[in-house]
Amino acid sequence: MANQSDRIEQEMHDLREEIEQFRKEKERVRSIVGKVGGMPSFNTKAFNIVFAVVVGGLLVACVVLTHSIEVILGELAIAAISVKLMYLLHNQQRVNHFQLWILSSIEWRLNELVKQLCAVHETVAENAGTTETQA
Repeated sequence: MANQSDRIEQEMHDLREEIEQFRKEKERVRSIVGKVGGMPSFNTKAFNIVFAVVVGGLLVACVVLTHSIEVILGELAIAAISVKLMYLLHNQQRVNHFQLWILSSIEWRLNELVKQLCAVHETVAENAGTTETQA
């Protein structure tokens, strides 16, 4: 009876350690995702506001100013929007790469767990076979 309670205590201790490791890993992944592009930083928000004001100002100036400057300002607005789109595509590519890395890590870990589960299953089957022959 004491052996069974010791085994249960050990299993509870192991489960608590696994939960704590999971929490640490979750916080580590959360911080990495934030760095990659999960949450916009203050600089990103400020850049977006300044960008919107500049493009809006260029477009308004296109309507108000004379014909020769109007074309140049319109081209500058289009070029700015194109640069912003390229930047957004680059950031999306970084996020996609990170997601692929995470999914590959999950697949690797699942394969590792399946191997461990098969080993445990074989051990249990062997122990069950020896128990039946002893009885």
